[in-house]
Amino acid sequence: MFTDWLRRITKGILEPIAAFLARHGIHANTLTVFGCALNILVGVIVGMGYLRWGGVLLIIASAFDALDGTVARRVGRPTKFGAFLDSVLDRVSESAVLLGIAVWAMRVPGLWEELLAYIAIVGSMLVSYTRARGEGLGVSTKVGILTRVERCIVLIVGLVFHTLLLPALWVLAVGTVWTTLHRMYDVYRQVKDQPLTNANST
Repeated sequence: MFTDWLRRITKGILEPIAAFLARHGIHANTLTVFGCALNILVGVIVGMGYLRWGGVLLIIASAFDALDGTVARRVGRPTKFGAFLDSVLDRVSESAVLLGIAVWAMRVPGLWEELLAYIAIVGSMLVSYTRARGEGLGVSTKVGILTRVERCIVLIVGLVFHTLLLPALWVLAVGTVWTTLHRMYDVYRQVKDQPLTNANST
């Protein structure tokens, strides 16, 4: 998977930074919250029409997304709440950036950008939900072409090279829907007609 490959090649950069932060008592949850705040700022900047600056700031915000888990593992204290907080704020972060794009699109001619941004928001939520719900049923599903890392890279490219924003939104909208359907099939393939126990019900 592309995400695993990217983690391997960036490990040499992230580990020394994570070690420095851990030595100075920076908590992983602090990085998670700060990274989310940066992503919300990206959404505001993009909504104001500064697409390229938003893309540059999104690169920085994405670094915090990668660092929090590395710091938690470095200090040997990854927690269930930390993982929960990271997952929830990841959804907030991604939605904020896409909402900023939709707000910007409302002020420019045409309808496609805001419509695709809305589909991408819903699609990205469903990609995450299908994985979480699958895990609630006791199965793992990480298949699909657009995990969070890929979606973030597509957003950065679309914002920094803003003439590519519309193609990027098409990729996000179609890719997230496709990934959702892929994960639904993957869960079906694994569980099929297995009975639902009380522990797994919503």
